[in-house]
Amino acid sequence: MPASPSTARAINDRLALRLLQQDGPLTASQLKTSTGLSRPTVADLVERLQRAGLVRVVGESDSRRRGPNARLYGIAADRAHLAALDVRTDSVAVVIADLLGATLAEATLPIDGDTPDRPAVQQAVAAVERTARSAGPAPLHSVAIGAPGLIDPASGELRDTAGLPSWHRGLVKELQRRLPATVVVENETNLAAVAEHRTGAALDRDTFALLWLGHGIGAAVMLDGALRRGASGGAGEIGFLPVPGTTRVPSAADCEGGFHSLAGSAAVLDLAAAHGIEARGPAGAGQAREP
Repeated sequence: MPASPSTARAINDRLALRLLQQDGPLTASQLKTSTGLSRPTVADLVERLQRAGLVRVVGESDSRRRGPNARLYGIAADRAHLAALDVRTDSVAVVIADLLGATLAEATLPIDGDTPDRPAVQQAVAAVERTARSAGPAPLHSVAIGAPGLIDPASGELRDTAGLPSWHRGLVKELQRRLPATVVVENETNLAAVAEHRTGAALDRDTFALLWLGHGIGAAVMLDGALRRGASGGAGEIGFLPVPGTTRVPSAADCEGGFHSLAGSAAVLDLAAAHGIEARGPAGAGQAREP
């Protein structure tokens, strides 16, 4: 069934914006070549995106040429801001960026492990609001949260898992309530895989697995350029795999007894100590483990 005119326009606009974000600035001719669209269609979408304030003329492709064909179009990066949060068991790091990913402001807030849930959530949200204000007057469009633990694929919410402070789940809901922005939460290992795919070691690979070795053990699976989270959100959670050499079997919410118990940072430190090697691990390495 062919797409309606409005649907076709939305698809074309999204494609053009993605190209301008990844490869821009571009001329209308370059957009025509990259998209395969006709010249009139490209002219229409450029005009439409300019009216919406998403695209603007940022220069000319050749100083010797003048006129519409030489105009370079680029993303209006200051139209809105994006926030990224790295949520740890004892801290929150905030980065505010423009629409092209340039960092505008950042801050890190330690949160004491004894802090009750509500004050911890309020401190974290206030840190996001302060950092967003310091980045400038543009509205905050989206907030992406990277967190340890499992994400429910149906609701998009952080699931109850052992070893994670309960204020983590309250933070997502409070950000959604207080900020006029879209709030999404994703497993930190999955976000690392997305970063490697877009700008890092897997730039030329659409299918790969990323192994996360640290306080927790995990993996991210990218197939055909898309994250595969699994039906329950647990794809890549190799820390939960039952393995020989442990004294118990992991449960759905606790990875103790799984591969994590043999290869997590606490297990590595214990092994070092057993062989007379003194080593220091990350905060909490000998405490409750993050799935």
